[in-house]
Amino acid sequence: MKKDIHPDNYRTVAFRDMSNGETILTRSCAESRETAEVDGVEYPLIKMEISATSHPYYTGKMKLVDTAGRVDKFRNRYAKFKK
Repeated sequence: MKKDIHPDNYRTVAFRDMSNGETILTRSCAESRETAEVDGVEYPLIKMEISATSHPYYTGKMKLVDTAGRVDKFRNRYAKFKK
């Protein structure tokens, strides 16, 4: 392996799924300004919109909540053609 190409700042980071509140601890070098307390220890926090704990493919539920409002944006954009 080449020397000095891998980051040195790997640390334990909390990834939180914002759709269901599930928190996963893993090692990462992703930067974060927020922190979260898990089991009495404070970790850097990375927020995710969807993870394996909430994705319909992994949960078996076929309903996906549209947090960005894409359907509403589409309907508003093309409402003028519906006459």
